[in-house]
Amino acid sequence: MVESKLTLEEQMMARAISNATKARPRCMPNPWVGAVLVSSDGQTFDGFTQEFGSGHAETVCLNEAGQKAQGATLYVTLEPCSHSGKTGPCVERIIESRVSRVVIGMKDPDRQVCGEGIKSLQSAGVDVVVGVLEDLVAEQLAPYVHHRNTGRPYVILKIATTLDGKVAAPDGSSQWITGPEARREGHKLRAYSDAICVGRGTVISDNPQLTVRDWSADDDIDKNLDPRRIVLGSVPAEAAIHPCYEFRGDLFELLDELGNDGVLQLLVEGGASTYKAFHDLGLVNEYQLFLAPAFMGGSDGLSIFSGDSSQSMTDLWRGKIQDVVELGNDIKVTVVPEHN
Repeated sequence: MVESKLTLEEQMMARAISNATKARPRCMPNPWVGAVLVSSDGQTFDGFTQEFGSGHAETVCLNEAGQKAQGATLYVTLEPCSHSGKTGPCVERIIESRVSRVVIGMKDPDRQVCGEGIKSLQSAGVDVVVGVLEDLVAEQLAPYVHHRNTGRPYVILKIATTLDGKVAAPDGSSQWITGPEARREGHKLRAYSDAICVGRGTVISDNPQLTVRDWSADDDIDKNLDPRRIVLGSVPAEAAIHPCYEFRGDLFELLDELGNDGVLQLLVEGGASTYKAFHDLGLVNEYQLFLAPAFMGGSDGLSIFSGDSSQSMTDLWRGKIQDVVELGNDIKVTVVPEHN
């Protein structure tokens, strides 16, 4: 996205999208929304969703602007809410502030909103524009959108691997394949997830805590960012992962249960049989591969997916690369299914 080629509306929406990055994970389970208010004399006021139960992005802007909100244009990544929850309806505050125009990135797929916020604004005489940089907003809010559309969490497979696709040595050891920068990014991914899942074998071999230790938002240093921990199967009482939910059953049932409980994003961290189970059932929305510049060599190391391989090149699973980032000596590659 080249900013010089964007319209003014797109530039302001891009700024709102940037503001939204500051909301997560503090705002969870609310969607991470950004906003910008431009007053009639050209002053700008930024906002993003605050900690759950506090102000939404729009109200943060309105509070900052005060009387300057009258006649202003408000840019917001997601349709303002029209219902009461932990806070009052944002549309009421917008109307009361006498904002003249609202530019929205995308309509809210939540059934409690889904166009009602737009209708309320229009009925009050506010000029409303919808769909500015919608694809970028939808990508940023992918876990939230997926949850509201399907009732299930957005599933991310986080895989630390050698260049030849090995996730553990023949003796079962897997720590550490990647370096400190990649591990820090992995812990950030944990903080951004509502729940984290591993198989029983990973607990037995690695005894992981699955907590957020190596990353914190600048102002959330003392906040507990640990996701809910789930194990597929039963584990020893002395395992470091406790307290955890020991699940036995169908993965579809697990996702339905978590979705009903408000989990927007589920992070799956291993092992190979667990990766394979989610992958084969088509339950993965995003694969984040942390590639170390290392080779294990041979064929007795544990591959990313255990079990049978594709029997022919025509049977290969294919996706698309969404992003590539350098992390110290490692590389993170984000892959999504072609139909995602």
